[in-house]
Amino acid sequence: MHFALSLNDECSARLFSPSSLRSNLFVESCQNPGMHYKATLILLLLFVAGAAMAHPEDELCVPGQDGMDPALCAALAEMNSAEGDLSQTDMLPILDEAGNERSILSTAGLYISIGIGHILPDGADHILFVLAIFLASVRLKALILQISAFTVAHTATLALAASGVITPSSSVVEPLIAFTIAFVAIENLVFKDMTKWRPLVVLGFGLIHGLGFAGFFGELGLPPGQFWSALIGFNVGVEIGQLSVILVAAVLGLLVRKWLQDPEGQSYYRAYIARPGSLLIGLTGLWWGATRLLA
Repeated sequence: MHFALSLNDECSARLFSPSSLRSNLFVESCQNPGMHYKATLILLLLFVAGAAMAHPEDELCVPGQDGMDPALCAALAEMNSAEGDLSQTDMLPILDEAGNERSILSTAGLYISIGIGHILPDGADHILFVLAIFLASVRLKALILQISAFTVAHTATLALAASGVITPSSSVVEPLIAFTIAFVAIENLVFKDMTKWRPLVVLGFGLIHGLGFAGFFGELGLPPGQFWSALIGFNVGVEIGQLSVILVAAVLGLLVRKWLQDPEGQSYYRAYIARPGSLLIGLTGLWWGATRLLA
């Protein structure tokens, strides 16, 4: 559009050539010069609004530039071309950077990185849940037992939901995930030692978190031939992300216990680290749960 030309030239020549643009607004702007700036401003606002409604991958999936992974770009482009009506069986296979169909190992490797990214840095709710478990587990055996229960549970529901066996609603799952965080953190405040039922509680809550993982995984969309390799890779990536959180927390916890001269973690560590940390996590979980219910 020829915005750079003068107002007189625009009015005399009607440079906005598409007939749809020669509206009453522009006629009035020619008769009243003050209206010209209003017309220009309205056009700019319409242009920005149109850009905001575009698909984000249109800007992120630009050849030769850094952005979304080419495999995901191909899947998103295919989905957009059918206006979102593609079923899993209709989707084209995910390709690598060279344009070839990804092998099983290549697909798994891609989704390992996606799974890690879903936890670090994007999985704040899952990170807080794992940290709440960690703060209550001053002994390694108790920590391993809870993390194992959580892993088994979320792996099971992730597989069931991602394969379509169960179809949970995100409006139900997301608030529940937040409240599981609050429950575990509050339990840390009420009980000094880990309760006997804690592993069962973590197992049950892991089932809910698996549904949350499945919601994200399902949004990616995959053709049948690459589904299971992607699912396994994604789950492995999630585990790597969670174990990374535990590892960092364990190293910091050991250093803090040594500094506080509380190697068992039952005195100063609990008073100054575990309880305040659990309180903060619990309040965060309650806030997230309430806001998600009201959203």
